[in-house]
Amino acid sequence: MKAFLERIPARLRSTIDDIATDIWDGYLNAASEFVDAHEDIDATIVIDRFHVAKNYRDSFDKLRKKELRRLKAELSEECYAQECKDMLWPLRKNHSDLNPDDRVRLRTLFAHSPLLHQAYTFREELTAIFNRTCTVAEAEVAVRAWIRKVEASSLDCYDTFIKTLRRYWTFILNYFERRVSSGFVEGLNNKIKTIKRRCYGISKPASLFQRIWLDIEGRRRFFLSTP
Repeated sequence: MKAFLERIPARLRSTIDDIATDIWDGYLNAASEFVDAHEDIDATIVIDRFHVAKNYRDSFDKLRKKELRRLKAELSEECYAQECKDMLWPLRKNHSDLNPDDRVRLRTLFAHSPLLHQAYTFREELTAIFNRTCTVAEAEVAVRAWIRKVEASSLDCYDTFIKTLRRYWTFILNYFERRVSSGFVEGLNNKIKTIKRRCYGISKPASLFQRIWLDIEGRRRFFLSTP
């Protein structure tokens, strides 16, 4: 990471406004040292919101597995199959993306597990904060209120996430300054991985880069646009 940053040409350093990264001290330390070492850089270091979301969604997912194991042991086989089985994707989706049938199924499941319902509600509330257009100060007030609500509840599934949130507080809240994320880079990396799988057997790096360029730029440059 440090070596990559130092290869950025001096003429471009002043154009860097933000550095988005995931939740890893190695990246954060390298980015901080790079900014501090160059007076011509005035950049904000931002922890990518989607890595933050993965963190608290993983916390919810652990509770989901625990509660469904409990329900499978406590409910009759028929009741579990009808009201609790195959709920992975309805629980993982944002509530706004659910169809009416899935919302009914969720309400039925939550009747068996109020704890899971509460954790799901907290997860959706935090996602709503990150989706909201607000200032850093406003976001800080909202996130602190969310933490207080979670800590006042009987839940403990978010304890580790809250520690992470507090540890990287400034870097996480910096997202609300200009809402910068590394979503584009993550998407590009996934595209390149897919191209590599399609290009199995290609031995020359130049040929691989040609295929990447064609996939990314080919449609725009060579396909006729339709009205």
